[in-house]
Amino acid sequence: MAVAQIGIIGGSGLYKMEELKDIEEVQIQTPFGSPSDALIVGTLAGTKVAFLARHGRNHTLLPSELPFRANIYAMKKLGVKYLISASAVGSLQAEAKPLDMVIPDQFIDRTKNRESTFFGEGIVAHIAFGEPICPNLARVLTDAIASLNLPDVTLHRGGTYVCMEGPAFSTKAESHLYRSWGATIIGMTNLPEAKLAREAEIAYATLALVTDYDCWHPDHDSVTVDMVIGNLQKNAINAQKVIQETVRRLSENPPTSDAHSALKYAILTNLNHAPAATKQKLELILEKYL
Repeated sequence: MAVAQIGIIGGSGLYKMEELKDIEEVQIQTPFGSPSDALIVGTLAGTKVAFLARHGRNHTLLPSELPFRANIYAMKKLGVKYLISASAVGSLQAEAKPLDMVIPDQFIDRTKNRESTFFGEGIVAHIAFGEPICPNLARVLTDAIASLNLPDVTLHRGGTYVCMEGPAFSTKAESHLYRSWGATIIGMTNLPEAKLAREAEIAYATLALVTDYDCWHPDHDSVTVDMVIGNLQKNAINAQKVIQETVRRLSENPPTSDAHSALKYAILTNLNHAPAATKQKLELILEKYL
């Protein structure tokens, strides 16, 4: 099976770049079912990378339907150590305008029924999650963006991502509430990914691509579908450039990450007495602690 230390989760447009060579589709089965789609493994900037279309390549999965555990497990199985999650978001602050990029460093959980842990069934683990984004990976990502001088794009280093359930967007009351909390952007997918990546000891960072303002904004009602799609397309082009530059920097100087040993003090269960079936199910994640 192909091996890649760098993974990217996002829209299918991210792996349709001319610079991606030696492309291979990899079907991976996991103890948690199938991922959202086949993983695309190829060479970018001389480095093996793995791409996954989060909602399927034809965008057929609601945020609430995403197989988060299977997606992260599949990345782990390919050997991914650094995971970049590219996501379309709405802006909760005037300064984060459409086409801007935000590299958040915090999350607020407003989801309801998301699978966001590999553990249970006889094995208890509690990861430290005060800093949910790997700061060293985020720094590589922000430096890559800053170096590109993308037109019409302002880079926002840090910020809080509200992860909501969806699929409906916020009410105005909710939108104003999130603004009062000081949140920067809102989306529907990244927090379960971040939690599971930390449990899988993968460094994780979010590349948030602003498509429009959330409904708090007085001009929100004038936003058309065509405008949003246009911003999505521009964001996808910019994201490709960012991914390529980030991969180049990561391959030249891979950063250290506390995430790579996140389970060292997190597992409360004596694994000698844990159920054999659960240990087998989680062997990929637990192997260095067994």
